[in-house]
Amino acid sequence: MNTTAKQINPSSAAAEDLVLQELGNGVATLTLNRPRQFNALSEAMLTSLQEKLERITENNAVRLVILQGAGKVFCAGHDLKEMIATRKETYYKTLFKQCSRMMMTLNQMPQPVIARVHGIATAAGCQLVAACDLAVAAEDTRFATSGINVGLFCSTPAVPVSRNIPRKKAMELLLTGDFIDANTALSWGLLNRVAPLEKLDEEVKQLADSILAKSSVAVSTGKKMFYKQLESKMEDAYAFASEIMACNMMADDVTEGVDSFINKRQAVWKGR
Repeated sequence: MNTTAKQINPSSAAAEDLVLQELGNGVATLTLNRPRQFNALSEAMLTSLQEKLERITENNAVRLVILQGAGKVFCAGHDLKEMIATRKETYYKTLFKQCSRMMMTLNQMPQPVIARVHGIATAAGCQLVAACDLAVAAEDTRFATSGINVGLFCSTPAVPVSRNIPRKKAMELLLTGDFIDANTALSWGLLNRVAPLEKLDEEVKQLADSILAKSSVAVSTGKKMFYKQLESKMEDAYAFASEIMACNMMADDVTEGVDSFINKRQAVWKGR
């Protein structure tokens, strides 16, 4: 059974294919496909990913999902240029609700989801890793919840991240925005396994094959039970985090922080 995730050539994929899908041997491989934008989660990509996850949920032939990124990185978070273009709190509430719904779908769908991570996973990209059931990363991968660096606390990423790693480690990530390496992420509980990049597919396949060898009923039943008993209030947490993050997006410092980030200059904070 070949579940090896293929490296994607960006030039070979149609521009509109924001999430590529490959099915075979009981495995659905989904590839975030905005490599030139470091696979930033645009509204259109979130919609595409949601639609594909929902179809997979109803497909009994799919036993397991592998989520990966095309190009040099896994996912650099939300598309900041797109986000800052619309300065309306209602827009931000809708956006974060959309993203939260997709993240919860990863938990609620019956198939286990393995994140195959390389390069970087920052902000909502780190959230995506935390939201997946399992995660395997290349040893040179770096992780961060970096919104704080542009004046935006990563409220929605904090929901799954704080449910993966110890509280003080989560706060360190969220308050500093500093990167941690893959081995640190492994020791903190964000990852299941770390491998050299050239052996990443092999490591993912080994984990996938181990799960595929088990009863699909046991796996889907166990997954549903696990999250229900562990996090019965997750919807409330996401709703609250989305409200806070939407309000935070209205702050002047976010405009300044994102502009300084995009233009590669030092931010001048306004405190509003």
